[in-house]
Amino acid sequence: MRKLEDKVAIVTGASKGIGAAIAKHLAAEGAAVVVNYASSREDADRVVAEIARAGGRAIAVQADLARPADVDRLFAETGKAFGRLDILVNNAGVYGFTALEDITPEHFHKHFDLNVLGLLLASRAAAAAFGPAGGSIVNVSSTATTLAPAGSAVYSATKASVEVITRVLAKELGPRHIRVNAISPGMVDTEGVRAAGFDTSDFRKETEARTPLGRIGQPEDIAPAAVFLAGPDSGWITGETLLIAGGLR
Repeated sequence: MRKLEDKVAIVTGASKGIGAAIAKHLAAEGAAVVVNYASSREDADRVVAEIARAGGRAIAVQADLARPADVDRLFAETGKAFGRLDILVNNAGVYGFTALEDITPEHFHKHFDLNVLGLLLASRAAAAAFGPAGGSIVNVSSTATTLAPAGSAVYSATKASVEVITRVLAKELGPRHIRVNAISPGMVDTEGVRAAGFDTSDFRKETEARTPLGRIGQPEDIAPAAVFLAGPDSGWITGETLLIAGGLR
């Protein structure tokens, strides 16, 4: 029997990259998956179609996680489609490197409203939606919290917040049988990384040179860890952040 048979999962920001890989891996273990997206409907539908072709169940739901009304609708649509919720993966996020002198309130709020507030709003909704048996929340952080690359003050601060929130909510929600953990990926070859030009940059070369396994990651390197933290094999693990970076630290 697959480890997540009859479970229901929401993966935020799941239309591409790490989120899409996590959604497909959860479905492969038997979960019905809600593929959340902010604007990439075509990409989200593609992920849903791939899951369906493999024999899984999935729907796409648009929601901007920084908007409380959208969060409410995301969870209402999940309940309407599948009748329950067992897993939330908080993957939706935005990143941009900006030097100190160029940081604006707009840049700050763009990052914190989605990466931090959105995660909190979704986690609150999930905690209310989980049944008496509890559930699992998996947050996506970043090695930027420890590597602290130049120009990443705002982005790195949001991900540091994610790791603190993970530990706080693990204590707060543990009595309700809700586990809260995080994964911390290193540099991963995603559409966003390629769009930003990082895939061909000196930053990538420097990262690979410092990484014991000698390469950046692929979304498929990250997804199994999220599935592990979402499922029964990690049943006595909460409040932890798992580093997935090829040995880079």
